Amino acid sequence: MIRHTRPAMGLLLATLGLLALGLYFTFAAVQGDYGVFKRAEVQAEGRALQAELALLQAEVARMENLTRRLSDSFLDLDLLDEQARDILGYVRADEIVIR
Repeated sequence: MIRHTRPAMGLLLATLGLLALGLYFTFAAVQGDYGVFKRAEVQAEGRALQAELALLQAEVARMENLTRRLSDSFLDLDLLDEQARDILGYVRADEIVIR
């Protein structure tokens, strides 16, 4: 009669190897270059870039509006007066300048 008091060494090594491999892949799925945390970080960066893009598009639209208003085909006299005062320092004779 043969009695086995402990499991075979090969079975024990195989179990430990599979456990280590499972832990490695679990860690890689969460913390790795393509893991869950990296995906959340990339998505947050994408949302921040979308917000920055929206701000830049609004600024471009504002600048295009100002450019159109100062063009030869559409001259906004109020804007022209504001720009002349701001850039060239023009002041009318009936105005008082406070600095």
